[in-house]
Amino acid sequence: MNLRYSSPDVHRAFIALGSNVGDRVEMIEQACVEMDRLGIKVKRTSSLFETAPMYVLDQDTFINGVCEVETTLAPLDLLDAVQSIEIALGRKKLIDKGPRSIDLDILLYDQEVFSHERLNIPHNLMLERDFVLRPLSQLIPNEYPPLPGKEAKTYSAHMAALPTPEPTPMSTTPISPSFKSLHSTDPKRPTHIMAILNLTPDSFSDGGKHSPSDLTYLTETVRQFIASGATIIDVGGESTRPGSTPVGAAEEIARVVPAIKHIRSMPEAANIAISIDTYRAAVAEAACAAGADIVNDVSAGLLDPEMLPTVARIGKSVILMHMRGTPQTMTTLHSYPTGVLTEVASELKSRIAAAEEAGIRRWRIILDPGLGFAKVQEQDLEILRELARLRNMSGLEYFPWLMGPSRKRFIGNITGVKTPAERVWGTGATVSASVSGGADIVRVHDVREMSHVAKVADAIYRV
Repeated sequence: MNLRYSSPDVHRAFIALGSNVGDRVEMIEQACVEMDRLGIKVKRTSSLFETAPMYVLDQDTFINGVCEVETTLAPLDLLDAVQSIEIALGRKKLIDKGPRSIDLDILLYDQEVFSHERLNIPHNLMLERDFVLRPLSQLIPNEYPPLPGKEAKTYSAHMAALPTPEPTPMSTTPISPSFKSLHSTDPKRPTHIMAILNLTPDSFSDGGKHSPSDLTYLTETVRQFIASGATIIDVGGESTRPGSTPVGAAEEIARVVPAIKHIRSMPEAANIAISIDTYRAAVAEAACAAGADIVNDVSAGLLDPEMLPTVARIGKSVILMHMRGTPQTMTTLHSYPTGVLTEVASELKSRIAAAEEAGIRRWRIILDPGLGFAKVQEQDLEILRELARLRNMSGLEYFPWLMGPSRKRFIGNITGVKTPAERVWGTGATVSASVSGGADIVRVHDVREMSHVAKVADAIYRV
């Protein structure tokens, strides 16, 4: 086939994404926006990977990924469209395989073989490139390249046959321009401390402690968090403890927005990420407009159907936590007949799929297994014990993980400590276990103490 053709049919194509000039993630995300604008619907994306340059070695590292798209365009029309995006985003091709602000390569188009002086499908070099096969085999691991006459091997088999590049590509999860991306596959990565800032009167361990109207106390608290090692501050305006009473979006916004604006005005918080702990889309949007970088949704979009589309539209990173039911009903929903790890993994994968369907890029997703949410003590302990296995289950690879064991009920049950604020030592054990299992972020109340625990655990396990 070497001629253009028009077709009313919708075709599935895979496009490689790459950048090593300027704000690399921003360039890739903008390219996806432009594809959507031109009617090339981005259905799914891989993770993003930071990779060493290939062929021309004297250049900066790349960010690479792959997206699956739906299009009615014929192959050469699709090529024209993606090249127009490259030009619009400022690409100047000075050296073949050299530095570029954005690179969009058509890898596959249905299962067709297409040959033209401008375009070959499948892409000629895709099976020798780790930076292409790694993200592609995330999306279609068990499919086969359309290579007539050659040995039939899946993309994951082709990937497994490649030598591991040195350095190994690192998965990349962007947070904000002022906050370093998370690299969940970097064995030497530091664990981030997420400080809990509950602006609620009824949270299970610190209700009423932080007032959204006392800005002097808020300033002192945030400064103490940062000085103690916090790199992320999680702001919440409604308690999600078991049996808690919802307050409504207006009250929640009134609690969190002034606090977020105030934190953003503090010079010492310039490089601190802020997350908004909410399951309501309206609260998430207002909080992000005020300066929040991450949406931390305990329901992973289940409690508000507008949450995932809102996160996609505003382009923020999102924490998808595993939970069943609501804070009022979750304590009765802890039956996992095939095992807590298997079912948590399956239910998280369904929420990832829902997020992708809403338009959230895979590289913007952080996962949380939801300790204490629709789980009993033995299930919480199994998740802590087997976190490394959970992280590497099929379909969950390359994501960063957050763990929130702080002062939880199961710690009190084990230690006999009834007062949540006094469960510091038990929490320390769970934080160390979380780091051992590969957590990227630990969400804690006792910032100074858990920062010390995480630093020592990093020194032991992150080598």
